[in-house]
Amino acid sequence: MKRREFLRRSAGVVSLGAGAGLLAAHPAHAQSGGYRALVCLFLYGGNDGLNMVPRVDADGYGKYAAVRAGLALPRASITQLDATYGLHPNLAPLKALWNEGSLALILNAGPLARPMTKDQYLQWRSLNNPAYVPESLYSHEDQQILWQNADSVTITSTGWGGRLMDRLGGADHFSFAGTSRFGAGMSSQELVLPGPGSTLGLNGYWDGRAPNARRAALDTLVASSSSNRLQARYAALQRSAFDTSTRLGPILQQQPASGSADPANPELSSAFGNLSGVYGSGIARQLYQVAKMIKNRATVGGSRHLFFVSMGGFDNHANLLSDHGALMGQMGPALAAFSAAMKNLGMADQVTLFTESDFGRTFLPNSTAGVDHAWGNQQLVMGGAVQGRAAYGTYPSLLLGGPDDAGGQSWEHQGRWIPSVSVDQYAATLAAWFAPELVAQLPQILPNLNNFPVKNLGFMRATV
Repeated sequence: MKRREFLRRSAGVVSLGAGAGLLAAHPAHAQSGGYRALVCLFLYGGNDGLNMVPRVDADGYGKYAAVRAGLALPRASITQLDATYGLHPNLAPLKALWNEGSLALILNAGPLARPMTKDQYLQWRSLNNPAYVPESLYSHEDQQILWQNADSVTITSTGWGGRLMDRLGGADHFSFAGTSRFGAGMSSQELVLPGPGSTLGLNGYWDGRAPNARRAALDTLVASSSSNRLQARYAALQRSAFDTSTRLGPILQQQPASGSADPANPELSSAFGNLSGVYGSGIARQLYQVAKMIKNRATVGGSRHLFFVSMGGFDNHANLLSDHGALMGQMGPALAAFSAAMKNLGMADQVTLFTESDFGRTFLPNSTAGVDHAWGNQQLVMGGAVQGRAAYGTYPSLLLGGPDDAGGQSWEHQGRWIPSVSVDQYAATLAAWFAPELVAQLPQILPNLNNFPVKNLGFMRATV
């Protein structure tokens, strides 16, 4: 990266935090409307969007089947959504969401610095300049970062979710999938929380009746004042952590027992099948925790919550049909259960879930019954505020070496689609619904957004 670009990015990120005094609290922004939550489901490894959202029309399916050959889903097995698009058969539980208008397809999305044709990509790719072509295409770690930081450079150490929460002045963002770049902010950080039945709190500092000497000493330490800004900030963070564990610990620990209903959350337990059978997957358990947090939003505090959950195993270089199919078999029931839970809570219009992934997979199969790393990909957005039963963006042409294929020489023609929708546009559309009061600030949150003439893709309703 050029020095000028590095300085520009670094300055832009710092300006989103606490300014020169990085430890100072960021002032809360006045929030409009009622409660809203965004749930980011990240599919680690590079989900095969072509098998997740296949074409079903005669021309599209014919091209897909001709190239994918033995890795093409049988046409009769695809869950048909409309005359053009379908879902993987194991995502059939989501068909009802499409029919009711609460599921939308995002077509051929990926990291971009600016709109780009194939001729421009072939001209620019040798420049090694992320102002034109994003860094490290086809690399798992780097593309995971670019999806989560909504930039074209990996040096940006904050995520677009974290920067959004910085602007809102809140720390109300949570991960049930470990630490993510998505939730990293300058003045606020995501809180990593455990799964159902887990204990959140300090070990060895509480005997169940009264504080022991160690806990008393720790409480005294964090309650003490200091003129040292670093010490004062650390003590404040510790006090916040103690308060959080006291408030959230009992909520997070609730869970169905041995396939029986969760007595504290019967409306959620029924939606999630008591976390048993097809609902016993890791992603179902993460979304169960999210549902409990939303149900108990008054205890959690704040009117804007950001959640991060994930699935892994999508690096399907071999055995695509079986391995990817199994993952879709976990994802479909879990997403349908989460939607049902939000309806049971009366919160469907206030909660939007969306997917992200490293990249798509090549259109052309490899020699081991799998597909390799690519670029543009299909994504799903669901919730009562979604302008659903529609597709946004442009599906790739499904022509090896065609106008959407990033390959120049014939040996490069593998179907690595140049995105037609940028991560910036995708994130901006979600952020504009989540925090409409920040629309004017989105170009500061999303560094490349002003390079795109269309900044809102229109898949979210303006009001709910």
